[in-house]
Amino acid sequence: MRLVDVDTPALLLDLDTFERNLDRLDQSLGGFKVRVRPHAKSHKCPEIALRQMAHGAVGICCQKVSEAEAMLEGGVMNVMISNEVVGAAKIARLAALGKRARVSVCVDDAQNVADLDAAARAVGATLDVLIEVNVGANRCGVNPGQPVVELANRIAVSKNLRFAGLHAYQGAAQHARTPAERRNAISKAAQQVRMTLEMLHEYGIKPEIVTGAGTGTYLHEAGSGIYNEIQPGSYIFMDADYNRNLGEDGKPLRYFEQSLFVWTTVMSHATAGRAVVDAGLKALSVDSGMPLVADLPGVEFLKASDEHGVLKLPQRSPLRVGDKIRLIPGHCDPTVNLYDWIVGLRGNKVECLWPITARGAFY
Repeated sequence: MRLVDVDTPALLLDLDTFERNLDRLDQSLGGFKVRVRPHAKSHKCPEIALRQMAHGAVGICCQKVSEAEAMLEGGVMNVMISNEVVGAAKIARLAALGKRARVSVCVDDAQNVADLDAAARAVGATLDVLIEVNVGANRCGVNPGQPVVELANRIAVSKNLRFAGLHAYQGAAQHARTPAERRNAISKAAQQVRMTLEMLHEYGIKPEIVTGAGTGTYLHEAGSGIYNEIQPGSYIFMDADYNRNLGEDGKPLRYFEQSLFVWTTVMSHATAGRAVVDAGLKALSVDSGMPLVADLPGVEFLKASDEHGVLKLPQRSPLRVGDKIRLIPGHCDPTVNLYDWIVGLRGNKVECLWPITARGAFY
């Protein structure tokens, strides 16, 4: 099928650009001794996860048990849930996954450790557990230092859990706009992790894994000498918000290219200076701002309602009713979660359809 014949709204992936992004991550890590475990919450697609692993990734990250289940069904057999899993039903499902594949999970609570151990023991599984450390994002995670030691000791006496390491993700740093802000945030995080590791070593505890990092900062974690695993996710797609991050020269950082787009049709142009497309809130996420209009300088995506996106047009705009255009999502992760399929393009022709198997898997 030709691109022009693809119905809208649709989620498009430029395969050539996607593959360059995979290569560029590998190239950027030359000389660093770190493993790559990309985050699948960005794509929710086992086909992409398997391609990342074919590029050398040791496994993938998920945020929810249901995402992990979808990945295992798709053939991905090494999954870390970089999040806490709480509640009897979810923990039981997690323990069952531990019988089928290598599965790890994060904790920041002693009772949660006990619940995980009991569930794993009930099915005869062993789960790898990482302690989540709050290194500045102020979301989940115990404070660095002694609280980590205490929780590690709890895990150590659990018969069906194995203490695998530390999860130290500074999510707030990913979209800090200047290199100095990102560098300083990760430097502080690394210092806190270093202090925690030294304290653990004093108690004879040696974590195997120190993991974290995202697309905005992964080179800082890789170069810290502290982290030995990184978790970039959005690098394969990019989005309008990540594209606002600046490089050392003060210009927008463009190391990774935009490969993900929402394909939409102009459905109304009844007023000069305004057009309406068929992609609104149900076709793209606006939590990080409105999407950008690709390929059409001067055209602005002004606002969105459920089924409509309003464009502000310059004078003498060439757009006509029925024209199809590409939008750059403001935030790739929740936009992907709105679609059943990724339409993979090579040039202007459809090469593949990849199911977004974990769409809606937020439980």
